[in-house]
Amino acid sequence: MTTSTELGPDRMLDVREIPCSIKHGLIIQTFVDLAVGEHFVLRNGHVPVPLRYQFEAEFPGTFTWENVHHLPEDVAVRISKVKALTAEPNVVTHSCGHH
Repeated sequence: MTTSTELGPDRMLDVREIPCSIKHGLIIQTFVDLAVGEHFVLRNGHVPVPLRYQFEAEFPGTFTWENVHHLPEDVAVRISKVKALTAEPNVVTHSCGHH
């Protein structure tokens, strides 16, 4: 299992097997590392509602969030950076609230 934020040619970040204790920090760092106009596709085992709220609070107006697919235990969203961040975020790791 890899926890690198380097994205392959498919721009996919599959976090379904990554523990919640590090998942949010990894996802946020992946977003922070994007250039404006770039995106990644997040694959998760559930709808990442708390993560969406975190993005809205920390990165207002800087991203788009598009549902790609929603299957049982396999959800994908395309997260794009549409505007430069005004400040370096405080990347906090916490539980995703899902078991």
